[in-house]
Amino acid sequence: PHNFIELIKASIDYLKGKKFELLPDFPTGGYIDASNYNHGMRGGKIRVRAKIEELDKKTLAIKEIPYSTTTSSLIDSILKANDQGKIKIKKVIDNTAKDVEVQIQLAPGVSSDITIDALYAFTDCEVSISPNTCVIVNEKPLFLPVEEVLKISTDQTVELLKKELEIRLNELNEAWHLSSLEKIFIENKIYRNIEDAETWEEVLSTIDKGLAKFKSKLRREVTEDDLVRLTEIKIKRISKFDSFKADEYIKGLEEEIEKVNFNLENLVDYAIKYFDDLLKKFGKGRERKAELK
Repeated sequence: PHNFIELIKASIDYLKGKKFELLPDFPTGGYIDASNYNHGMRGGKIRVRAKIEELDKKTLAIKEIPYSTTTSSLIDSILKANDQGKIKIKKVIDNTAKDVEVQIQLAPGVSSDITIDALYAFTDCEVSISPNTCVIVNEKPLFLPVEEVLKISTDQTVELLKKELEIRLNELNEAWHLSSLEKIFIENKIYRNIEDAETWEEVLSTIDKGLAKFKSKLRREVTEDDLVRLTEIKIKRISKFDSFKADEYIKGLEEEIEKVNFNLENLVDYAIKYFDDLLKKFGKGRERKAELK
């Protein structure tokens, strides 16, 4: 696992063309030595240590444990090392509730510093984790450095943001077309022309002829579905039609269309803002937990 904030910032740096480095972070905290991490590739390793505090000369407290261990497995490894004579302790007490706390009571005359060193050497207070970043890219398994994985993920996010904007643009253009068509149909009283039409085909043909001189103002062709939709407008809506409100609505659509087009033309800047917003919305309380040493 890596840190949420660091991943988001790395995506932003990548989009800005800056260099970045990614190092693991663990929800269980502790100390980590990532000098041989090797970008998450095969052959690399991370050493992870528990955080051990000296409560007094006779008592040690473990407040954070290495990733991949549990308080039970950690305590078992301590008791085993004690049985083998590698450390000398009197008692282990598990006070873990919401937060981890394992107390170790030392044997009389035993140095706390020497015991801490021995705990790291002979128990699960220090473990080694070997990463192996294998991911599926274009239906093939690849071994990649984590920075490359992030670049691929960021590029996919940018592509998804582009698709979302294009979908929104189509929706807005369609809304603009239908609203403009309705406005022309009602304001120019084209609906009156269909009173004498005797067949359904004649109704649609009459509306289409009535729209003919206004089609140049529209942004796409008028389809048969458009004509059918106009026939479905209720008399009540026609009688209460407000030209000013219709103009304001269309103006609002035009402003949003302009904004979406701007974002599509400046897609990288739009993506950077997207990642920035993620950071502001979800970043609080997600700071790094494992301390790099």
